[in-house]
Amino acid sequence: QVQLVETGGGLVQAGGSLRLSCAASRSIFGSNVMGWYRQAPGKQRELVAAITNGGTTNYADSVKGRFTISRDNAKNTWYLQMNSLKPEDTAVYYCNIRIIMSQYDYWGQGTQVTVSS
Repeated sequence: QVQLVETGGGLVQAGGSLRLSCAASRSIFGSNVMGWYRQAPGKQRELVAAITNGGTTNYADSVKGRFTISRDNAKNTWYLQMNSLKPEDTAVYYCNIRIIMSQYDYWGQGTQVTVSS
């Protein structure tokens, strides 16, 4: 089992920045994709950004140019740097890791991000 612990959420004004972190409880072996998802009230959970072992990234169109995902494999940790935040970015953000071979997902507990206008 792998536990994921997220930190870094909070309340910020529009135009501000936040950095989310997700730490895994142990090393993850094999091909995997680390990602961030979000779920706003009344909406489905959506992918925000993802990064592979090799560093290939993928972003939702709504966050391109504002958010940056990165990973530190030595620390079993990945990050989401969020700049130029907008009220529509308000959501609970979940970190995720998908093990490619098994297609198994691990999820964090979620952290609230609130952007005030």
